[in-house]
Amino acid sequence: MVSYKDLGLVNTRDMFAKAMKGGYAVPAYNFNNMEQIQAIIAACVETQSPVILQVSSGARKYANQTLLRYMGQGAVEMMKDMAKEKGLKPIPIALHLDHGDTFELCKSCIESGFSSVMIDGSHHPYEKNIELTKQVVEYAHKYDVTVEGELGVLAGIEDDVVAAKSTYTKPEEVIDFVGRTGVDSLAISIGTSHGANKFKPEQCTKNADGIYIPPELRFDILEQIQEKIPDFPIVLHGSSSVPIEAVKIINAHGGALKNSIGIPEEQLRKATTYNVCKVNIDSDGRLWMTAAIRKHFAENPAEFDPRKYLGPARQALIEMYKHKNLNVLASAGKA
Repeated sequence: MVSYKDLGLVNTRDMFAKAMKGGYAVPAYNFNNMEQIQAIIAACVETQSPVILQVSSGARKYANQTLLRYMGQGAVEMMKDMAKEKGLKPIPIALHLDHGDTFELCKSCIESGFSSVMIDGSHHPYEKNIELTKQVVEYAHKYDVTVEGELGVLAGIEDDVVAAKSTYTKPEEVIDFVGRTGVDSLAISIGTSHGANKFKPEQCTKNADGIYIPPELRFDILEQIQEKIPDFPIVLHGSSSVPIEAVKIINAHGGALKNSIGIPEEQLRKATTYNVCKVNIDSDGRLWMTAAIRKHFAENPAEFDPRKYLGPARQALIEMYKHKNLNVLASAGKA
């Protein structure tokens, strides 16, 4: 058993309390490799933002669970070195399991040093979701690990998470679910979705520049949920904005991304004025990383040194994460 405290990590309890009081959201960025985690830490130290490092079950399989644990510990040490070098204060870092779907997976992550886990029982019937979530909570809380549950289903595809359509969270269920499970935060469905193709063109309107504008998130549902469970941490999954600049670069250099439509950043900023204190972003990082790599190969077709194309990709990620912290989630300066 490895305690997250021994790795220098924190859980999300204080993070979320401060975020709700301050009217911002803590960024939850997914990572799969070294360049991504370097970019996340560099951007968050520079902007002095707290951060949640997210690992999906797919990432855990890809990178090896032991390696990921040490990457989490290494992230803390790297953060301390960067902060000291720049004359900045250390930032809080949580290591979180994203979309855990079994008790066994959550238990394994807790025992390997994760400070927070999500148990996603939203694909089960309501009572089964409660039963599974409560089981994880009871185990996690023995080790002061925080737990995120989910009510409602997000459409889209991201790693092993697949759903054909969204099912909005029912506000009338949230008091019962939170009370019976004991979760520390709740992921809800109000119109966000996984992946880079969150909306179909026919669901959107076009602006003067020909850019698709998706329908507004269901803030009415969010308002009702906040009324039911005031001062309770709410989480938004599937919150990438799918920047048109990255999509254009990818498609201009051999890509074939069609109808890539994300969540407008102004809507995410509006969500943080409610109790949304954690916003998950994964696809935007994938897009900017892919854009930088495709562009580099197109301009340097003889290149074969990974450092030469992963370096620009890492820098593109740093700029994106800084932008999110400063201009979208308002987490900059809140470490």
